[in-house]
Amino acid sequence: MKEFWDNVSRYPRFLLTIMLGIFFALFERVKPLLERPVTAIALGGVLVGGLLFIIFTLRAMLGLTPV
Repeated sequence: MKEFWDNVSRYPRFLLTIMLGIFFALFERVKPLLERPVTAIALGGVLVGGLLFIIFTLRAMLGLTPV
């Protein structure tokens, strides 16, 4: 039974490793865009706009605030 729980405990570490790998791979592709101020501001605006879109959509879907 100990081997079973050892095997199950590996899955969260595997998930964390995969998520960090994806983050670092995406960051390496975006890093050249951050060197110029105009593209850095535009990229920041896109990220903030996307985050706000998700927040407002989830609030409307869950009925937390009237739409």
